[in-house]
Amino acid sequence: MLKKTGLLTLLAGTLSLAQAQEHKPYTPTAFPDRLIMGYQGAVATSQSVNWRTDSTVTKSIGAIVEADASPDMVAKAQMVEAQTERVVLDGKTVHYHSVHFKNLKPATQYAYRVGDGTHWSEWFHFTTAQDKPAPFSFLYFGDAQNDIRSLWSRAIRGAYAQLPNVQLLLHAGDLINSSNSDWQWGEWFEAGGWINGMIPTLAVPGNHEYFKMENGNRRVSYHWRPSFVLPENGPQGLTETAYYLDYQGTRLISLDSQGALLDSLVLEKQANWLLDVLKNNPNRWTIVMHHHPVFSTSKGRDNDEWRDRMEPMYRKYGVDLVLQGHDHTYGRGLNMPLGKSRKQPDGPIYVVSVSGPKMYEIGLQNWMDRAASNIQLFQTIQVSQDTLKYQSYAVTGEKYDAFELIKNAKGKNRLVDHDPELPVERLELPAEYQKRNTPQQKEAYRNRFQEYKARKEAELKKNK
Repeated sequence: MLKKTGLLTLLAGTLSLAQAQEHKPYTPTAFPDRLIMGYQGAVATSQSVNWRTDSTVTKSIGAIVEADASPDMVAKAQMVEAQTERVVLDGKTVHYHSVHFKNLKPATQYAYRVGDGTHWSEWFHFTTAQDKPAPFSFLYFGDAQNDIRSLWSRAIRGAYAQLPNVQLLLHAGDLINSSNSDWQWGEWFEAGGWINGMIPTLAVPGNHEYFKMENGNRRVSYHWRPSFVLPENGPQGLTETAYYLDYQGTRLISLDSQGALLDSLVLEKQANWLLDVLKNNPNRWTIVMHHHPVFSTSKGRDNDEWRDRMEPMYRKYGVDLVLQGHDHTYGRGLNMPLGKSRKQPDGPIYVVSVSGPKMYEIGLQNWMDRAASNIQLFQTIQVSQDTLKYQSYAVTGEKYDAFELIKNAKGKNRLVDHDPELPVERLELPAEYQKRNTPQQKEAYRNRFQEYKARKEAELKKNK
């Protein structure tokens, strides 16, 4: 029987080991792993799938059939040849494979699996989009980045549990912390698991997906393009980091803000491409996603070069919603003068969110109508002909934020803000900042909080 001191020593050692959190090796085998869906064709008639194996698998295929409750469907599956890409990561050769299922029927459920004919994935179901404007929904995640397997996993799984009939998954950058760390990518794919095999993913790179090469130049992770299958309709040199997708009456535009902030020529090239994408847009709704916020939620993290180039286009061409990450806090609002009614937005609604556990100190700027600090969140967005319904949830399931945009026949939006009906905002500082901030810094935060609270109370009285 252990003495009390021995037991305490043992528990302390166990706790220390738990805090170290050794990561798994994520060694590839002949069986498909890191399977993820995406698009490189029309959403109503095609579906693309990407996966990884070890280097022994040199030829792969996908099997697809209209889904049926009978297992006899397996014998009816059509085989489609996949493309294989050899990638050397950390001195080890792995193979990534992608298959493009084409000539599918709109609004139809299919079953598929991928492999080499001997080593197969499980069968997955997906449903093609409709070939006309129709209601749909998607999930949006801010930065995952840290403790992905242990803590971010509850964000994507909680989001799926909240809205299981969702059509798309959107990730606003910083999926991982170290751009070329294979085990971190392994954790990201493990956290999403089979959800990634049933719901297509759209993702943009953040600053943590970029790294500095030996020549001093910065580029996107060696993992990025092999790991995803994304539209290839973006500007030259930004393949699969900037692109757009039209889905049932909504144009979803993904931008590479990190690439733009590293190089003014990339910023200008991307802005010119975006101008054309916005001007020639037949869709009723327009949603933009990128990593760096147009309006930041954290003090000292202003992206003025990005904002000055992009925000005027968002306003001029009727962007409805801008989804962002980077600041590890939560903010939702719009760029309108204080005191002016916010019920009739003259520009997009801006959202900054965080889904992982890394937290910063929030700035509580004037553009915000709802804010949060030190809380992991995910968002559900439901789009129909005349209404965009947005809801943000804590990873524990409680609704934290909600609003609706109601679009009239002329394409103008009316904002219905549900903030007054929601729980009190969580704005406490993360424990790390409570420990390290000086008394003066804590006082400055209290002053910002009081100013923010007073402004919100004034806005609430004005809009009653």
